[in-house]
Amino acid sequence: MAASQKAASAQRAQPSNVLPHPTIALLRTASLSSAAQQEIERMILAGEIPPGAKLTEAWLSEKLGISRGPIREAFRMLEEAGLVKQEKNRGVFVRSIPLEEAIDIYDLRAVMDELVGRRLAVGITPEQTRRVKLVVDQMDQAARGNDADAYHLLNLQFHDLLVEFAGNRKMAAIYRKLVNELALFRRRNLIHKEVLPQSAVEHRQILKAIGSGDPELAARAMYVHVTESKERMLRSEARLQAQANRDAPLRARAGRR
Repeated sequence: MAASQKAASAQRAQPSNVLPHPTIALLRTASLSSAAQQEIERMILAGEIPPGAKLTEAWLSEKLGISRGPIREAFRMLEEAGLVKQEKNRGVFVRSIPLEEAIDIYDLRAVMDELVGRRLAVGITPEQTRRVKLVVDQMDQAARGNDADAYHLLNLQFHDLLVEFAGNRKMAAIYRKLVNELALFRRRNLIHKEVLPQSAVEHRQILKAIGSGDPELAARAMYVHVTESKERMLRSEARLQAQANRDAPLRARAGRR
C-alpha cells in the first residue's frame, strides 16, 4: 500500500508534458488579448498615449507583462474600435481625427442621442437612474475641483451608461466607436476652466429631462448637449489655430538661428 502511494506521489511530482486542448489555449489567448485591448484603450482615452503616437509590440508586451501574440490581436480590436490605425511597413499608430471628420461624428451622434433620450424617457428603471445620477454627482465634484482628467472619464461613463440602458445593442456598438473616435477631441475641449461647470450643468439637465418621462424633452436635451459640445470643440480648435499662427513667426526665427 505504501509503495503504491509513493508511486502515485512520484507521478504527481513529475511535470506534465500534456499540451492544453486547442480550445483552452484559444480562450487563454482571447482573454489576454481582451485584457490588453482594455488596458491600451484606457491609456489612450486617459491621454497617457497621445494621438499620432506609435504603438510597438515590444513596449506594450513589456509594460503589460504578456507575450506579443495577444498584443497583436489587441491592435486588431482597437482598430475596429476606431482608436488606432495599422499602416503597412510603418506600424500601429493612435488615430488623430481630422476636424472635418470630428464635425461629421458630432452631427451623427446628435441624431443617435435623440433616439437614446426618447427610449430612456419611457424605459429607464429606478436603479438605472440611480446609477446615472451617481456619475452626474461625481461629474459635479470633478468640475468644482477643476479636474479635467477625472471629468473626461466620467463623461465617457455617463454616455456609455445611457446608450447601454437604451437597450439597442447595434446602436450601442456604433455609438461607442464614435465616442472613442471623439474622445481626444473632448479632452482638448475640457482644458478650459469655464467649460467644466457648463458641461456638468448640461448633464444634470439631461438626467432631469429623462426623469420627466417626456420623450421629446429628453431627446431635445440630448441633442442640444451634443450640438453645444460641437460648438465648444470648434471654439477650442479656433483658439488653438490662432495660437499656432501667433507662434509661427517665433518658431521660424528660432529655426534660423
